[in-house]
Amino acid sequence: MIATLISRDGRADYKPKAGGRVSREIAALLFVLMLGLSMAIAQATASIQGTVRDASGHPVSGALVRLTHDGALSAETTTNNEGRFTFSAVASGSYTVSAEKSGGRSEATAVDASQPDAQRVNLTIEGGRAEKMSAPSTSAGAMEFADNPNFTIAAVTDWTAAGGHGSDAVLRTSEALNRETLTLKPDASTSRPAGSTDTRTESALRATLAKAPESFEANHKLGDFYLHAGRYAESVQPLKTAYTIDPGNLENEYQLALAFIAIGDPGQAREHVEKLMAQHENADAHRLAGELYEKLGDPLAAVHEFERAVRLDPSEENYFAWGSELLLHRAVWQAKDVFSTGVKAYPKSARMLTALGAALFAGALYDESAQRLCEASDLNPADPEPYMFMGKIEISAPNPLPCVEHKLARFVELRPQDPLANYFYAMTLWKQKGQSIDPATLDRVQDLLTKAVKVDPKCSEAYLQLGVVQSTRHDYAKAIEFYSKAIEANPQMSEAHYRLGVAYDRAGEKDKAAQQFQLHDAIEKQQAAAVENQRREVKQFLVVVDGKKTDSIPQ
Repeated sequence: MIATLISRDGRADYKPKAGGRVSREIAALLFVLMLGLSMAIAQATASIQGTVRDASGHPVSGALVRLTHDGALSAETTTNNEGRFTFSAVASGSYTVSAEKSGGRSEATAVDASQPDAQRVNLTIEGGRAEKMSAPSTSAGAMEFADNPNFTIAAVTDWTAAGGHGSDAVLRTSEALNRETLTLKPDASTSRPAGSTDTRTESALRATLAKAPESFEANHKLGDFYLHAGRYAESVQPLKTAYTIDPGNLENEYQLALAFIAIGDPGQAREHVEKLMAQHENADAHRLAGELYEKLGDPLAAVHEFERAVRLDPSEENYFAWGSELLLHRAVWQAKDVFSTGVKAYPKSARMLTALGAALFAGALYDESAQRLCEASDLNPADPEPYMFMGKIEISAPNPLPCVEHKLARFVELRPQDPLANYFYAMTLWKQKGQSIDPATLDRVQDLLTKAVKVDPKCSEAYLQLGVVQSTRHDYAKAIEFYSKAIEANPQMSEAHYRLGVAYDRAGEKDKAAQQFQLHDAIEKQQAAAVENQRREVKQFLVVVDGKKTDSIPQ
């Protein structure tokens, strides 16, 4: 038997116990083990700590600190309220450390991490607005939160299941709203819908280009027109031609990169984004880089670029891009904080309030979500987006939500021919009345649903609910008719198959009922697999709050 003692410097002392012997084989084995241990200790990790200050010597909170090795980024973090930062478990080697904030930067400082002891670095940010931004400002657009975030997006991980079967409907609604948040426009009442064009303007621009095909201005203007009309594929060629004529025009190159991203060609976009970053690094370039990295499947790089854009320019657009990226990758609480700060800075932004409502819903704060969406609808009553969001959360939330019924009633008044306006108001009215079987309530719900399918014969959701109304009245023949129409409009609507099966069963048609139940089970299985694959494709952010990993998804 061997008693092994390992000294502090990694050397091993082994002594035979009384009465024991050390064989050559055991001694050789111990030598190999101790050699491996010595090598591991030689590669021991170190930590790098330090403080970031401004030119006046004041600590700078929220500064972005980068650790690089041989010119490549190894890690990055942000300073705390006291301007301090720490890089833990740094492999042995030579590094450089630098910091930046609000357009100001420090000099890169060399650090030798060959020793396990903590290495300390003091950095000073010169220029920019770092000195002025070290304390929170209450002016509109100021970075109250982004200037001092308490979280870091450290990595990405696979989907983590949240909730059980009972929460699946809410979870699916939340995921859908997260994706739809990305498409919200700054001002839906005045922005031109994608695909729409002023034909007279287009004709004039094309005529000008025909007269001067080598003109930078003529090509650029036509490309700009198509880009803002959402006709991205058509914008590429004139923007490319303009770039060939004048490759130094940054605005044209920015738009060309944006067009490539929009048409799903991130490879060509990357060349222009990198050139923009090298020539004129600014918030717009970082935001564009964030969009590019998301398209390239690197959400970790994307979210860092969006955060840098906010640091350089806390605009409404940059706040929205950062918060949307966090929400898409299920950093729910962090997205809520970003959107909340954005709302404080831009209280008249309907899309910021709508996005905040989506984040609150994802965090299971249903009443607060409804309040924010109702506020968004009041900012611009003609904008349909807040109503769409509140209609969906009202249907999925476990209990009736405040303020929603009155806002959706207004939605129907403003858009009486909108099938979804009628459908959402019908569902909300019925839910707010406690799924009442009161004849007056059912008549009103039925009228709204009938209006929805009359306007849009493919509105399968309204057909489904018309069937539910008839089932409530025990008119199973009528219910079967409406459920069948729902399936005709959408054969993959599993709930319609299930309810049709129930209606057949109540009507005594057992074989037809069994067939519908089988179809329901098959569709549910198929859709569950599709949802699971979609969830795995959207990587989840791993969040570190105050130096500790935390769940980004509410449980």
